[in-house]
Amino acid sequence: MEFNLADLFEYAVDLFPEREYLVADGRRRTYAAMEERANRLAHHLAAQGVGPGDHVGIYGQNSVEWVEALWAVFKLRAVWININYRYVAEELAYLVGNADLVALLHQEQYGDRVDSVRAALPKLRHTLVMDTADYEGALAAQSPERDFGPRSPDDRYILYTGGTTGLPKGVVWRHQDVFYALGGGIEPYSGHRMTTPNELGDKAKAADFPMTFFPLAPLMHGATQWAVMGQSFGGNKVVLCARFEPEAVWRTIEAERITSMMITGDAMGRPLVEALDAPGADYDVSSLFSLSSSAATFSPVVKDRFFVHFPDLIMVDAIGSSEGGNNGMTVVDKANTAMAGGPSVSPLGGSVVLGDDLRPVEPGSGVIGKVARSGDIPLGYYNDPVKTAEVFFEVDGTLYVMPGDHARVEADGSITLLGRGSVSINSGGEKIFPEEVEAACKSHPSVWDATVIGVPDERWGQRVAAIVALREDDGISLTLEDLQEHCRAKIAGYKVPRQLHLVDEVVRSPSGKPDYRWAASVATSTGVDG
Repeated sequence: MEFNLADLFEYAVDLFPEREYLVADGRRRTYAAMEERANRLAHHLAAQGVGPGDHVGIYGQNSVEWVEALWAVFKLRAVWININYRYVAEELAYLVGNADLVALLHQEQYGDRVDSVRAALPKLRHTLVMDTADYEGALAAQSPERDFGPRSPDDRYILYTGGTTGLPKGVVWRHQDVFYALGGGIEPYSGHRMTTPNELGDKAKAADFPMTFFPLAPLMHGATQWAVMGQSFGGNKVVLCARFEPEAVWRTIEAERITSMMITGDAMGRPLVEALDAPGADYDVSSLFSLSSSAATFSPVVKDRFFVHFPDLIMVDAIGSSEGGNNGMTVVDKANTAMAGGPSVSPLGGSVVLGDDLRPVEPGSGVIGKVARSGDIPLGYYNDPVKTAEVFFEVDGTLYVMPGDHARVEADGSITLLGRGSVSINSGGEKIFPEEVEAACKSHPSVWDATVIGVPDERWGQRVAAIVALREDDGISLTLEDLQEHCRAKIAGYKVPRQLHLVDEVVRSPSGKPDYRWAASVATSTGVDG
């Protein structure tokens, strides 16, 4: 066995065949059942000519078939490609073409969209509709045996980014590197690095009971992909939902006795605590003892409200990226939830903050640099040598990846995330990070959600614009002056919003990240300036 993701899953299957592995919208798979169906699907794909190194797309919402496809492709040493189910035809055609797909597994509801781009994709030679009788027939016609050849830790895993500020990019990882970078192979607090592939499974076998983990983001989101894979290596159960509906989430926690839940910041956290506060809400959520958040701003006011409902909750806030894996995490103290922009976390793996001179930033200096990582990092971007050269570079013989997240290093060595430089605001020469301003805006009692961007300004180059959705309570209102007065107590004056747009809903990606292109279109309409 190697540090190969399919090898690690098969080892878990052999250790825990009768344990329940996956629950998705009430449909269940034990480890043995998932193994059998993934083997059948792998044999079907092999019969269509899919082999090592080939790229196979998975296009659908969370389902048992999504996970079956994930393991089937890796079993063949092929590479699966995550596809955003919200893409329109033009975006789909770009990604499928850029990724060089030879096969595509998709849900029936996206069939018309696939058909509309098929003629432009000569490399795509096989499609299979996952939620149909044809899919079940394809599996039934194949062997359930695990009779695949040896695999390698060098096998590829490609994670396509969301493309919130540009076209999606495929981040190319080796299996072994992504295993360590996403936290599966390095214990976060002791720093112990696993040296044998079976160490994680052996540790899980000795544990008293398996966890039941509930990642709420779509499987096209890297954190949920890792949850489905990483939790399996420890013999745990994973529960998925196809769509995020707060009341359904709490009912699922009650029914499945969920022990740990993963969200993407306020986009999920706010409606979840609002559902708990709703009149008549009566959920038995006593099983839940752990909550983690990543990939989006998780503001103090929302954290505080979770602690009201779960006083003993273990809350973890993390930072990371498709290119850097898990860069750092912190256990949130309920008496100290304040934050400056993003969270302040303990760095993981080879994570550092580099200054403009590409040297590590001195702790406590106040210098703003960028988060970088060495060691277990990707190979680059697929089909994009120019962007690869910009983000992956060598300093004194050490190879780093630095995707663009700005941060500073506190005196205690912790990293405070400030935001992605590609969407930072330059106002009169001052750099303003949207996440910091969003955190200030969302602490206002009338604000439900907010996105902050820069808009053109004749004098300053750019000014800060806030796109805000208000709470639905009767009598709630907000003026630009109200928001400015509130924010001045939280952030420096030059960061305070100068423009306010009220919307019914702040549009985000399915993973909870801001949709900056949508925000820019809103900000060009008539707003309230000050």
